[in-house]
Amino acid sequence: MNNRGEFTRAEILSQPEAWQAAAEVLQTYRNDLTRLWRRGRYDHVIFTGCGSPYYLALAAAALFQELNGQPARALPASELWLSPRSAYARHGKTLLVAVSRSGETTELVRACEAFKQAGRGDLVTIACYPDRPLTAQGALNIVLPSGQEESLAQTRAFSTLYLATVALNAWWSDQSAIVDELQRVPEAGRKLIENYRALAQAIGTAADLDRFYFLGGGPRYGLACELSLKMKEMSLSHSEPFHFMEFRHGPMSMVTNTTAIIGLVSEGNYAPEMKVLHEMQERGARLVSIGEAEVTAEFRSGVSEAARSVLYLPIGQLIAFERSLFNGLNPDRPENLTAVIKLA
Repeated sequence: MNNRGEFTRAEILSQPEAWQAAAEVLQTYRNDLTRLWRRGRYDHVIFTGCGSPYYLALAAAALFQELNGQPARALPASELWLSPRSAYARHGKTLLVAVSRSGETTELVRACEAFKQAGRGDLVTIACYPDRPLTAQGALNIVLPSGQEESLAQTRAFSTLYLATVALNAWWSDQSAIVDELQRVPEAGRKLIENYRALAQAIGTAADLDRFYFLGGGPRYGLACELSLKMKEMSLSHSEPFHFMEFRHGPMSMVTNTTAIIGLVSEGNYAPEMKVLHEMQERGARLVSIGEAEVTAEFRSGVSEAARSVLYLPIGQLIAFERSLFNGLNPDRPENLTAVIKLA
């Protein structure tokens, strides 16, 4: 039991190195991705995944629309597979971006197979492992080995795969400067972890806390969902994600002095988001605000909001990790979970 969490700890702390390696690999796909996008003339863009990659899809779709101006959706792969009439538009060509750590999840593989059989458009896959069922299906198949993990709960894999969607969205929106900025993100990540690892431990091991809420807006809402899932998976704690303003519409009734609220604060909406946090603090909540500057955990990255968005993840992951250990659990092997969901 002394080694509880050794894999998860290493995977969280090594994320900056994984991002750096992934950025180098992504550059090898740049020309192919750009040609696919320009040739495709897509009417619809959908990001999909299962579990953590579905929350990644939520963030990626919001970021695509923010950068490109073209509508994009995020759906669980099971919806594409089992309810295609409600998932797809009746007419037009679709670009489907399928994200998976393992490349083996049954719902995702079947959804992609059905998508291709129906001739709905083109498929791009992003995964961490080569030679898997998913990574043979796409018009382009991106593999990022630096995201591979031993733990069941995704941390390094999630952030590395998310970084890939940031790059794709930037190239498809003719904003390649964002991809160039990604070279500076690993160093900002190292400093962030070094500066605020103790803060994460203090929140994660606080005996007087019994519920955790993660708030985010725009692309950050999907990231808040993922961090809330990490808290549930690793520590079996009460945890929920919300949009900042939506938290006022009912959920704030749950706030007491045993509540922790982790806010993924944006630069563009800094004032209204911080106002929500301060209102909850007045009701007794303990706050952790994460963002570029003038927050509890500061990035000080100096890069654009899109490029630095992956930096919201490590501190929230560390809080969940520390809570798991505090609860006497093993974050490497969360209760009732398997690394890959396979259906008969």
